[in-house]
Amino acid sequence: MSLYQWFERTVARVPEAVALEVGGESVTYRRLRELADGLAGRIHAEVGRRPRAVGLLAARSLPAYAGYLAALRAGAVVVPLNPAFPPARTARLCRDAGVDALVVDDAGAATAAQVAGGAVTVRLDGAPGVPPPTAPVAADDVAYLLFTSGSTGRPKGVPIRHRNVDAFLTYCRDRYPVGPGDRLSQTFDLTFDPSVFDMFVAWGGGATLVVPQPDEVLTPVRFVNERRITHWFSVPSVVSLARRMRMLSPGAMPGLRHSLFAGEALTLEQARAWAAAAPGSGVENLYGPTELTVTCTGHRLPADPAAWPATSNGTVPIGDAHPGLDAILRGEDGTIGGDDGELCVHGPQRFDGYLDPADDEDRFVPYAGRRYYRTGDRVRREHGTFVHHGRLDDQVKLRGYRIELGEIEMVLRGHPEVQDAVVLAFGAGDDVALRAVYTGAAGITAELTRRCADRLPGYMVPARIHHVAALPTNANGKTDRRRTADLVGSATRGERR
Repeated sequence: MSLYQWFERTVARVPEAVALEVGGESVTYRRLRELADGLAGRIHAEVGRRPRAVGLLAARSLPAYAGYLAALRAGAVVVPLNPAFPPARTARLCRDAGVDALVVDDAGAATAAQVAGGAVTVRLDGAPGVPPPTAPVAADDVAYLLFTSGSTGRPKGVPIRHRNVDAFLTYCRDRYPVGPGDRLSQTFDLTFDPSVFDMFVAWGGGATLVVPQPDEVLTPVRFVNERRITHWFSVPSVVSLARRMRMLSPGAMPGLRHSLFAGEALTLEQARAWAAAAPGSGVENLYGPTELTVTCTGHRLPADPAAWPATSNGTVPIGDAHPGLDAILRGEDGTIGGDDGELCVHGPQRFDGYLDPADDEDRFVPYAGRRYYRTGDRVRREHGTFVHHGRLDDQVKLRGYRIELGEIEMVLRGHPEVQDAVVLAFGAGDDVALRAVYTGAAGITAELTRRCADRLPGYMVPARIHHVAALPTNANGKTDRRRTADLVGSATRGERR
């Protein structure tokens, strides 16, 4: 089944149920399909043919969600874009994706001219429109294209095909049955693939997708209660935020029934605090890189906290692979079958390869006649299930976003007065801070910060940039990141004195 059909079948079943609440509007399934059909027809007419890829320069607005469905209805690849990202970066993503139409809302319209290139720009006007010709969609066609941070200095495109996401949603339909009256949160930006769960688990079952505005995400307990949320899904750092704001009192969210977390490590302490605040809700920890279609493993905690596992690092297990997927652990020496190693996954949710085939190098491993995706995550089997133990490379997570430190380093090294640069992550969990260290001309740290802000999303801009005369090296002549971190730590302590 194509991704659009997950929505379309529900329209036929419950047309007058509320599909979406966003920006003060409640939109039924029938009305949302009308808006998507009309917008798809306009896209087709403006492009002059079936569009290849439609960019969504819109966020947390009716045009964003109608545009997502319109792109699918037109038979195009959906390319979510964030209006808050630097225009130069977004323009490059549009070129790489081959975007030939751009759906914008008010926020996106401000920078559309800078990023569109040769793509036509279309806005949602709400007027009746003529749907486009039916566009046959094959299981092997790409449904959506997301970009993740790349260690080579440029974002990597991850194409997810209709068969990948159909396999994922089929699993979700059985595990998370929803229907009219259920209300699912949509805390994730459309550029972050858990948003696919939010939208199509809701729309596949006839539930309501409830979209908070950015300030509402900062007060999750109030949002859950005021908007009568039954199913919550977010990054675990939201739990820490709510705890710091003293919102997670016992029984604070009595109406919540399901609580899911993904994108970063969920600690047992966070899970206990949330479970106490939502005593009627189950708590589940999900895991999965974009390349494996939203999530590929999950662990549902027992209702009784006394039965929760005691893991070696204090985190909730990421659990077992979803049905139909095969997960193996690959040791440092390449052997398969131990209880500690790199998690590698094969199955119908595994993508075929990156937009640029050059990015596929070393990301797959053959085993038993199958092609497994190497996640780069170190996992141990504890108490019969998987527990995440960090990365095997320099990738870090910040509020669920993947960050390749090498991409930031390439931006810094591109400055003519920078000789070399290293970016380091300090802290852990939801308290990660990025700091950069460079050699070259002194006195240009403010200029380098502006350079990063012009080329990178805000969450990738280093909080501090330090100048040093030389970067420490190891016996092989490579930069010693641990000694560099000690230098930065010493400098920071000196600033505080």
